[in-house]
Amino acid sequence: MESVLISEFKAKCIQLLKMVNETGRPLLITLRGKPLARVEPVPASPKHQVQLGAMRDTLEIKTDIVQADTTSDWEMEH
Repeated sequence: MESVLISEFKAKCIQLLKMVNETGRPLLITLRGKPLARVEPVPASPKHQVQLGAMRDTLEIKTDIVQADTTSDWEMEH
């Protein structure tokens, strides 16, 4: 694992973060020769593919959703 002094990390932060992201290799940040932190790339999130029509017939509409009267669901303050 590559390591870098905290002072160098501070000076080149964005460049080093981009390097970690591009190479996929973690970076160890040290302070006076001792490990302080480790920067690791974020793992790629799996893309969920939903098949078109996968939820077909799982919903049942029981009332008129266009002309629905919701006035009784709300209270008015005078």
